Amino acid sequence: MMFRNLIFDWSGTLVDDLGPVIEATNIVLEKYQIDSLDRETFCRRFRLPYSEFYAELLPHIPLAELETHFRPAFDAAVTPVTVLPHARETLECCVTLGIRCFVLTSMDSVAFERQMDQFNLRHRFEATYSGVLDKRELIHQILETHDLIPRETAFVGDMIHDVETARHGGISSIAVLTGYNRAEVLATARPDLTVPDLGVLRELFEHS
Repeated sequence: MMFRNLIFDWSGTLVDDLGPVIEATNIVLEKYQIDSLDRETFCRRFRLPYSEFYAELLPHIPLAELETHFRPAFDAAVTPVTVLPHARETLECCVTLGIRCFVLTSMDSVAFERQMDQFNLRHRFEATYSGVLDKRELIHQILETHDLIPRETAFVGDMIHDVETARHGGISSIAVLTGYNRAEVLATARPDLTVPDLGVLRELFEHS
């Protein structure tokens, strides 16, 4: 198995930000007298586009208002954001193998840009797209802009929305089990390939 182009999700795929996201989400919920969510409940209920997740919990509150509470709470979270195991090595492997790498993420652009520099990962990507609420709306543009041949391209992500985005773009989907959606949830979207982590994906590339 070999792809010439990989489009990566960010949160839950290359970095672990689940802890601070849960912290910030619960601060938002508490402001509106909604019970906080434990880790398992959050992972079971959270989905992308995240506007749908908040519409279910707080249907009468504008998303823009919720984000004014979420973003400072995320920045002040006790739990740090970290690079996931195997992420750096996998990106280095892509360079060695000549695989073009991109990022497509719904993460707030300011936070994303800060994390890319904090973790010294910016140079690993040919182009990045952040703050994208619905990734399906941008996938075709990315393929066209960078002349990516669909059969040579895969989207690597940790959520059902990532699998759906890949399918919408006519490219392969690779699901990783290091993020927000659990294995049984991801399986319902029928990804083309599921790996426990990026280390296994790297091994597949190295031996193909």
